[in-house]
Amino acid sequence: MGLNFYPPSPRYVTPDLAAALAAETPREVCKVGLFVDADDDGLGAVLKAVSLDLLQFHGDETVERVAAVRERFGLPVMKVIRVAGPDDIETASAFAEVADWLLFDARAPADMKGALPGGNALSFDWRLIAGRSWAVPWMLSGGLGVGNVAEAVSVSGARLVDVSSGIEDRRGHKSPAMITDFLARVAGL
Repeated sequence: MGLNFYPPSPRYVTPDLAAALAAETPREVCKVGLFVDADDDGLGAVLKAVSLDLLQFHGDETVERVAAVRERFGLPVMKVIRVAGPDDIETASAFAEVADWLLFDARAPADMKGALPGGNALSFDWRLIAGRSWAVPWMLSGGLGVGNVAEAVSVSGARLVDVSSGIEDRRGHKSPAMITDFLARVAGL
């Protein structure tokens, strides 16, 4: 379960709301905190309020920053690799040395109005990661929905997927029916 701690996002949750949601979530469900270029004080404040199982970094964090956060907070980390072209894929190997997970998401075009670091309902050329492997597990994200997740998995070779905007009936609002349909489609792969 992803909890978004990036205030500009329509999916943002406060630490207090996240704590309430996490308290209602079964223990076996991994609680992931999504952060964008957060400093240690911000991370510490969130972690004081809510117990997370994984920290996901979706900003311009460096390899050194990811390693430092992992060491300081003692939690597994996932680094998001924003992909527009082949050069972006090459950055993944360095992050695989310090992160526990990688997640490949589409990089928004520089001229996209209102673009977020992720969750823009955009996909990238999945062939860029087809047949690739890294020293850590990885997930595919970016514009996934019921209509394209089967193709995305087939083309990319992804064994795990992440979805956000593809299960919303309006920006920032998850649809239970769309979630059910997406899960059914993924279960059938």
